Amino acid sequence: MPFSPEDPPTGTDFIEQSLAEHDGPQDSILRPLSFDDFAGQPKTLERLKVMVGAARDREEALNHILLSGPPGLGKTTLSLILGHEMGKKVSITSGPIIDKPADLAGLLTNLNEGDILFIDEIHRIPKTVEEYLYSAMEDFRIDIMIDQGPNARSVRLNLPRFTLLGATTRMGLLTAPLRSRFTLQSRLSYYDHGTLQGIVERTCGLLKVDFEKDGAAEIARRARGTPRIANNLVNFCRDYAQQRSGGTITKENAAAALELLEIDTRGLDEMDKQVMRVMAQNYRGGPVGLGTVAVAVGEEAHTLEEVHEPFLIQEGYLQRTAQGRVLTEKGWRVIGLEAPGGNQTDLL
Repeated sequence: MPFSPEDPPTGTDFIEQSLAEHDGPQDSILRPLSFDDFAGQPKTLERLKVMVGAARDREEALNHILLSGPPGLGKTTLSLILGHEMGKKVSITSGPIIDKPADLAGLLTNLNEGDILFIDEIHRIPKTVEEYLYSAMEDFRIDIMIDQGPNARSVRLNLPRFTLLGATTRMGLLTAPLRSRFTLQSRLSYYDHGTLQGIVERTCGLLKVDFEKDGAAEIARRARGTPRIANNLVNFCRDYAQQRSGGTITKENAAAALELLEIDTRGLDEMDKQVMRVMAQNYRGGPVGLGTVAVAVGEEAHTLEEVHEPFLIQEGYLQRTAQGRVLTEKGWRVIGLEAPGGNQTDLL
């Protein structure tokens, strides 16, 4: 991120510049700017407040932090809030982009004392690069090789005391040596309906959209417990209300807009239902492997596992077993079919 090292922006100026560079203009408006603006995740928020307060009192850099959880719950937002609360620069990158040690060395040597390096999808960093992170996180130094063959030599680079903030959607793919080097490991969970409704109302206010509380509640109910999805639905409902019903988001036109997107009152979309129908009709509710389901519905297995499956399991429509995925009785009911006798009882 292109900050001038002589005069790095701080405080509100800094976070506004960070947001403008990382997001589009509208995303920048919607992201909370401080702990006080951030809704939900009370346990994680309290832990971060303790760490920030202690670090500021000691005038030291934050210890390293790892945030995990499904996409869209606020990991990137929290990294920017931490930068704002500490008055430090946040450099944002992603694990797959750092494909060789020189890339990591470039990022680390451009940091100043106390700066935050945010690595999204940190579990996708190559193993050869990850090993360089160990000494960088513990000893704030990195040894890199210069040249090759007989001319090869190791050069040690001393680094400023920085904070590594990692984010991952798949905690299980992180190696134990890397995971153990984070002082705080905190998981973000799906949002409850009340908190999500507050986020929808805040978004409508920031976008200057007229809405009724019932309309906001309808959007929150179908947003799968995820603020990013809620904000996307607000945008579509705003467009629908503007084109079809006078511009105000009401319960009726919000429901109509979301039905147009094939999102039902439970937050299930057409692919969710197709997955459950395939499992029910083709495989008697399972157990069935994820790869088999992916082929049957014409979708990538990774997409099903990362996008659809977490919500279906969270809401009790699917279960994972040692033999494969199993459709629960609740899943059978939601697609309007009756579970075969004994199918679930024998497995669960």
